[in-house]
Amino acid sequence: MAARLVSVASALCLAVAGVQGGRGAWIFAKAEAAQVLLHRAWEQARSGEDRPRPWPWADSWPVARIILPGGDHIVLAGASGRTLAFAPGHLDGSAAPGADGACVIAGHRDTHFAELEDLAVGDRVVLEDASGHRHVYRVTSTAVVDEHDISVLEQGATPTLVLVTCWPFHAVSEGGPLRYVVRAEIVKTLHVRTLER
Repeated sequence: MAARLVSVASALCLAVAGVQGGRGAWIFAKAEAAQVLLHRAWEQARSGEDRPRPWPWADSWPVARIILPGGDHIVLAGASGRTLAFAPGHLDGSAAPGADGACVIAGHRDTHFAELEDLAVGDRVVLEDASGHRHVYRVTSTAVVDEHDISVLEQGATPTLVLVTCWPFHAVSEGGPLRYVVRAEIVKTLHVRTLER
């Protein structure tokens, strides 16, 4: 009888492990497919299509591509939770890439913006817009601020890039009241198609 209970318990544990493993694989596969669709929509935006949606039910579209020292990411319009689940988001009402004022982009600390932890003053960040311009920024400061401190979002007269994510980077629980903010000032603007020749 005891052996049978152990056998049933083992089978139940294996079944639960299989279900959980399948769910994890599904999430990973969905994230990978989303990245392919985001890059496809970005190419459509670069070709002149207005607000190309990565999938039919998407409520956002690619507005830029951010190139960090560790890789690049498509940036979507808006910074809602649904948007940030797939990519960094350009905060509504903030400046466009390369324009005067602060271009604010938010992302999750444990996915797309995990590498912000390694950015240092003097590092370069590139923001490519759909019209074919690469705006090169130099990091001027990093700070940890309260989530209600909106002074980091202030608009100025010069093109500035503000990257925002949750802090601390390796926190066990999500969210929290603190934000990590990277500020960078524009250095130069290049035309992508000139670079590709």
